[in-house]
Amino acid sequence: MKLYPLQFDPILKERIWGGTKLKSVFNKPITSDITGESWELSTVEGDISVIANGEYKGKSLTELIDENPNDLLGTAVYARFGKQFPLLFKYLDAREDLSIQVHPNDELAKKRHNSFGKTEMWYVLQADEGSRIIVGFKDDSSPKEYVKHLEDDTLISILDTVKAKSGDVFFLETGTVHAIGAGILIAEIQQTSDITYRLYDFNRKDAQGNTRELHIDLALDAINYNKVDTYKSYSKEVNQSNSIVDCPYFTTNIIPLDGKLTLSKSGDSFTVFMCAEGSFEMEYNNSLIQFKKGDTILIPAALKTFSINGEASILEIYIS
Repeated sequence: MKLYPLQFDPILKERIWGGTKLKSVFNKPITSDITGESWELSTVEGDISVIANGEYKGKSLTELIDENPNDLLGTAVYARFGKQFPLLFKYLDAREDLSIQVHPNDELAKKRHNSFGKTEMWYVLQADEGSRIIVGFKDDSSPKEYVKHLEDDTLISILDTVKAKSGDVFFLETGTVHAIGAGILIAEIQQTSDITYRLYDFNRKDAQGNTRELHIDLALDAINYNKVDTYKSYSKEVNQSNSIVDCPYFTTNIIPLDGKLTLSKSGDSFTVFMCAEGSFEMEYNNSLIQFKKGDTILIPAALKTFSINGEASILEIYIS
């Protein structure tokens, strides 16, 4: 099987808080003015990514993994996860505030939902003036204090609100209460999980006048009530992989590309590129392929040496 850099048809999701930036910024083929998410690379049940380029166009990611797991996933990833693809990649456009929510850890998610937990990170691609996010508590809290403020409709007063700008990175371990604020476009890298406990939704209603379901009881023992530091500083050395996040679930670097760079991989893990800015071409096995802003590329583990050339800002993700 000859593997090559894979692109996928975006899986577009309407959301009550969504907008049109996925089209205006990334030229995604949205058909709704409330498109909140583009799932770029997914094996979540019911939302399996389909290959959009090359010989395997039209084949699902799970089919390709099933046929050649070592070469696609990598020897170490296959040994650890079997044929499961362990990560989910998205772009999110928040025209309005998202709900305040939390994700369970692996243990709770396995017990309740037979799922991975949801450790995730955000890379801010664009933020309107004055945009902010909610990440954790201002000070150490407790279930009792949290419930009181929830009942009094004052939950926001004890949560930490941070202004957001392009290039900011926030790393959200499971249990961190959080919400993306209005006016923000982000790249999200997370464990393969769609388990979210919604705590508060600003009392808003959908077009039919209905409020969205909350998960107050489920969230109580999933929340980390301690103050957490989620902001990640990082260097931006040109034509190098600069570390941003290195956790048990994924490693994310940023490559500020200016010219040509040759990369060598071990074969232990697949690599994913998310092109945050600019454009570049990739040369592999005497072949050339072009990528632009908003593209997400899965580089099979068997593709150990390749070159990239252009002017771009690239998120590089793998499992170490």
